[in-house]
Amino acid sequence: MTVSVFIGTSLDGFIARPNGDLDFLPEGGGEPHGYNEFIATIDALVIGRKTFETVLAFPVWPYGDKRVVVLSSRPVDFSPVRGGVVEQMAGSPAEIVAKLAASGAHHLYVDGGITIQNFLRAGLVQRLIITRVPVLIGDGIPLFGALPRDLRLHHVATQHYPSGLVKSEYEIAA
Repeated sequence: MTVSVFIGTSLDGFIARPNGDLDFLPEGGGEPHGYNEFIATIDALVIGRKTFETVLAFPVWPYGDKRVVVLSSRPVDFSPVRGGVVEQMAGSPAEIVAKLAASGAHHLYVDGGITIQNFLRAGLVQRLIITRVPVLIGDGIPLFGALPRDLRLHHVATQHYPSGLVKSEYEIAA
């Protein structure tokens, strides 16, 4: 099972403002920078409840017909989702990965600050793709949090785009 992260951050490392607002990100995701190609390779997307609630405010469901797993120990209302394949799971990151692997998933996309941090702490992420937006917002929800140990990364590639976006890909070193 491969677990990947594909996320945008401000240059100072925030994935959202303190209130969860994403207004500093380029509208519509900005110029093409590999997201569509990436999402075509995944079997399922794993997000937390807060990320799910944020995505519900988007004008269009952004994940098409990809399987989306919302992590929550409380019931989640999926009725606002139009055209998506959404389900709920609870458990540790290892339990979630095991359940999804048992259902035939091979490549997971993990998104949302707390979810990403939990999967990193559990040692389950193999690939990080981070697109930095050329803006400093000063405060917000950080991409990374406390870790039990250093995570060494292997740089795979970095690409820059005319708008100033800079996308870097890393593999977690063994």
